[in-house]
Amino acid sequence: MRSPDLPSPARDPLWCRCTAVAAATIVVAGTVAFTVPAKPSAAPRPAPTTPAAAAPRAGAQTPFVSMEAEDAATNGTAIGPDLTQGSLASEASGRRAVTLHGPGQYVEFTVGADANAVTVSGNVPDGTSGSVAVSVNGQRLEHALEVTSEYSYLDTPGIVGSETHHLFDHARLLLGRDVHAGDVVRLEPESVSSYTVDVADFEQVAPAPPAPEGAVSVLDAGADPTGAADSAQAFTAAIEQAKAAGGEVWVPEGRFRVDSPLPVDQVAITGAGPWRSVLLSSHLIDQTEAVGGVRLRDFAVIGEVTDRVDDAPDNFVTGSLGAGSEVSGLWLQHLKVGLWLTGVNDDLLVEGNRILDTTADGLNLNGSANRVRVRGNFLRNTGDDALAMWSLNAPNSGSEFTGNTVVAPNLANGIALYGGTDLVVRENLVADTNALGSGIAISNQAFGEPFFPLRGTITVEGNELVRTGAMNPNWQHPMGALRVDAFDSPIDADVRITATTAVDSPYGVFEFVSGGGQGHEVRGVTVDGAQLRGVGTVVVQAETAGSAELRDVVAESVGAAGVYNCPEAGAFDVRLGAGNSGWDGTWPCGTWPPPR
Repeated sequence: MRSPDLPSPARDPLWCRCTAVAAATIVVAGTVAFTVPAKPSAAPRPAPTTPAAAAPRAGAQTPFVSMEAEDAATNGTAIGPDLTQGSLASEASGRRAVTLHGPGQYVEFTVGADANAVTVSGNVPDGTSGSVAVSVNGQRLEHALEVTSEYSYLDTPGIVGSETHHLFDHARLLLGRDVHAGDVVRLEPESVSSYTVDVADFEQVAPAPPAPEGAVSVLDAGADPTGAADSAQAFTAAIEQAKAAGGEVWVPEGRFRVDSPLPVDQVAITGAGPWRSVLLSSHLIDQTEAVGGVRLRDFAVIGEVTDRVDDAPDNFVTGSLGAGSEVSGLWLQHLKVGLWLTGVNDDLLVEGNRILDTTADGLNLNGSANRVRVRGNFLRNTGDDALAMWSLNAPNSGSEFTGNTVVAPNLANGIALYGGTDLVVRENLVADTNALGSGIAISNQAFGEPFFPLRGTITVEGNELVRTGAMNPNWQHPMGALRVDAFDSPIDADVRITATTAVDSPYGVFEFVSGGGQGHEVRGVTVDGAQLRGVGTVVVQAETAGSAELRDVVAESVGAAGVYNCPEAGAFDVRLGAGNSGWDGTWPCGTWPPPR
């Protein structure tokens, strides 16, 4: 049976899902906020950044500060900006990075806040692994950063139009000492021929806390904290004991190999923090149903997924956690999907997690997903939609994506709604989407049946889109930063797009399309209040029948014209309300406007 992730080869696959992050960072109350780099972008290139660009107000509050390599001191080679699919720079946050050609070349970060750990998104040549030396104020640390290409260079031939992608990978290191504001941290290749550095995340990792009172420790059940032996049986025993006592399972500091799925229902599993408690598993939870009440908190799940096999359950969660469950404070990495949620997951809370280096989605809701809240999560380098609601078998209803940050997905959209009723996408930050995707997609693309199209009120409010939108190599024309897509059926919902900020959009901003080329109408859309700073081509890209009303849309530095309105069937009515400015003119049909 074909995985629902994968469209029929006969279909034009505007199906993928991608994301990315902004360039420089500032510390806000111990968390990270992103600013837009005041550097121009290039052809096919994003529009130049305007001097007035401000720090985003959207996105997740994170425990780390991100620093871009291209803004640090270096004697390496700067690469980018570049939007060419499959190029190294195109998958970097900010579309730029720094390549260090062997020992002697370095990048130096002057940290702005206390930290004792670093995570680096980087790339080494295909087929290589090795180490990168780390120094603080000229003193080399005892331990090096271990880097590998094992999780990079992904080919997905079943996805028409995709190139070799997933080029960056995250490596993390506890420094063994504290660094303070003004200290200089140097990265220098040690045993690899080259290392391309995209971004470094510095954070202060707390000591391991004591076990919760009354919790059942997996060590007492026989788990091996060295990771040498399989601890699945010990974890299962601890889960059953905790359930019987109405308590929780404690995962202390250590690395625990878990080679088979765990039965997780009506139980809490708590770790000592995602840097302290690490579960080595590519397939941790796989269950079609659960009563619910699951609490999963404060540990890491790191897999060994090096390819995308859609029929394989290579996910942290496959299936159901049951009603009223919670997933918070986790680090999920090297999996196919972080959370592939089928079955019943009503009233689920997914909050404050890091999802990195997945070969497909970060999170996908495609079962009974009513009143689900996905908020405050950080996702970077996903291989399909970072966050998706897909109304297969039952409509997602009353659910929301709020205050998340999605950075540099390398295939597909940052955030996608595929059908559903009364959904909310609010105050998210999406940056640097790559091939085959928009920053946000509001879509009736079905992928499978039974599918439940968009209904009720779809609220898309207060989102910030930085360098989002990408070229679709199958259509040979671009997708907008925010796309409303009547792919398989007309859009009949009340789609309210309000208070949008879009910065340095490489192509158009608001796209209205029937992606399957069937000419379904897009109706019931209002765009109310938008600040657009740097538009590569057009503000409105209309390619299907229907209408939308736009009010208070203010644009600066528009590359080609205000509107491209060339539906193949019917007509699209661009209704201009009050308060629009900065985007006059229409691009003629017959040719696509080149990006500035």
